[in-house]
Amino acid sequence: SYDLSSLQVVWHLAEPCPEWLKQEWIDWLGAERIFELYAGTEAQTATVITGHEWLAHRGSVGKTVPGTVKITNEDGAELPVGEMGEVWMRSLRETPTYKYVGATARTLEGGWESLGDMGYLDAEGYLYLGDRAADMILSGGANIYPAEIESAIQEHPAIKSCAVIGFPDEDKGNVIHAIVEADPSEISEADLKTFLGERLVIYKVPRTFEYVDFALRDDAGKVRRSALRAERLPKQ
Repeated sequence: SYDLSSLQVVWHLAEPCPEWLKQEWIDWLGAERIFELYAGTEAQTATVITGHEWLAHRGSVGKTVPGTVKITNEDGAELPVGEMGEVWMRSLRETPTYKYVGATARTLEGGWESLGDMGYLDAEGYLYLGDRAADMILSGGANIYPAEIESAIQEHPAIKSCAVIGFPDEDKGNVIHAIVEADPSEISEADLKTFLGERLVIYKVPRTFEYVDFALRDDAGKVRRSALRAERLPKQ
């Protein structure tokens, strides 16, 4: 019912796009119109991926253009292909173009700088993002990335938006709590757990759910998980 013949290109950025949603856009508009960019305000470098590339590397945010990317563990040692770690970027410029005010850049020797994201590289150099390092939930010894769970939750048509955070737990260290913008009369907590049980391993299914009637993403499309968690911790 819409004439999209004049629409030539769609770029998306700011937050990783769930695979199912990106596939919907590609099916609707065609892979040749869909492009994705991953970068920071600091502009160390960027990655870009076309729709056709994405179909061959589902979930990737692309390759660097220009500059370089590497993945390290907590000690700063570079990790091999396929292993999740912290994403570091290095610009071709010798002089930074970004000045931090009230904060300090996270850097490694050799001109490397981190945006605080977790991810991994495949054998062809395509980057895949996990989540923000600060948002990772350690539960029962497992590293759990909220974005993966949020993507699964948002597959349900009754969910308008959602956010996943961790709450302290004496037994597991943290437990998973999901905040969903939805009408509980349309999707119950039990039904949502069943829905997610078909898409996630059992330890990634949230233990508790909270229903809200407001959007959980800001105007930039970002979920401010730290703020949501800070608001709720005193009530735990």
